[in-house]
Amino acid sequence: MFSVFPTARLKPSPFYESAVAEGMTAASIYNNMILPTSYGDPEAEYWRIIEGVSQWDVGVERQVQLKGPDAGKLAQILSPRDLSKCKVGQGKYVPLCNHEGTIINDPIVLKLDEDRYWFSIADSDIWFWARAIGAERGLDVEVSDPEVAPMAIQGPKSEDVVASVVGDWVRELKYFWFKETEIEGIPVAVQRSGWSKQGGFEIYLKDPTKGTQLWNIFKEAGKPWGIGPGAPATAERTESGLVSLGGDTDDQTNPFEVRLGSYVNLDVGDDVVGIQALRKIAEDGPKRHQLGLKLEGSNPAPLGFRWEAIHLNGEKVGDMTNCVWSPRMKQNIGYALISVEVQLGQEVQVKRPDGTVNAELCELPFL
Repeated sequence: MFSVFPTARLKPSPFYESAVAEGMTAASIYNNMILPTSYGDPEAEYWRIIEGVSQWDVGVERQVQLKGPDAGKLAQILSPRDLSKCKVGQGKYVPLCNHEGTIINDPIVLKLDEDRYWFSIADSDIWFWARAIGAERGLDVEVSDPEVAPMAIQGPKSEDVVASVVGDWVRELKYFWFKETEIEGIPVAVQRSGWSKQGGFEIYLKDPTKGTQLWNIFKEAGKPWGIGPGAPATAERTESGLVSLGGDTDDQTNPFEVRLGSYVNLDVGDDVVGIQALRKIAEDGPKRHQLGLKLEGSNPAPLGFRWEAIHLNGEKVGDMTNCVWSPRMKQNIGYALISVEVQLGQEVQVKRPDGTVNAELCELPFL
């Protein structure tokens, strides 16, 4: 039995009661909300995302809404990625940076109207950041939390499930594009996206009183495809090379260090936050890069609560930022945030709680 006591500082998503009913056994805190992380059968949850279809409560992915005549201008000032050609109904992945070029969030930016944007954020208070930048620049824009909560349907069979609910038009959606619609009278936006590489959709619920109803609609529709509960907490994300903001990054990490340089357009305007620093980093070259690690050993040994030091020839050269047992590779794998002087194929030593473990550096993604 999993118990939690919501407060003004810790609130559940509209799908929380459904997650409890599904047998949630573990959760973490994300954007001052409860994020389910397990339903008691990690192996089943893993194979469900790899082979079938998984239903996730990701209501913690809050929306920072920019609305008003200067909404588009503020969206671009916050984004080192060029949004000038972004169309209504289109989303873009954006590494938000501070003035030093350090990543502070990596949302999907959704353009709902010419004067309204959502930043579907990872775990940090971007509302305060956006409000401060907007006020400092004297922009006519309202920054708010519109009480929108995503539910994810992920896995290779997810398209069939979502199409059975909303119609076959969803099969034509391009990645990160979305459409606003209704499901049995419930207002939603349906986007092809999600924190997995197995394919999927996020259903943005716009009426928080309808969470249980929406969950049950997809649960019932997914039964022919074996739908079941899950969470963005399996080994799939590491195998697929996905970056976890705050997990794989620290307070000095820039996009170029963690394979996100392709989402930065250095020719955006000089008024974009962090762009001057990012240009300098690009010119000088980053000091670290992110590589994969294949660890020796045949017993599952996940990462603990902190990064683990990586050594080469007796000197620290970086850190292992996550580590999981890969059911498909049958070994422990992880990410190295490591000096650029250390390259693919080299063997390094990871300082683990139980002793030093040898590991080989490899390309990402693993699979």
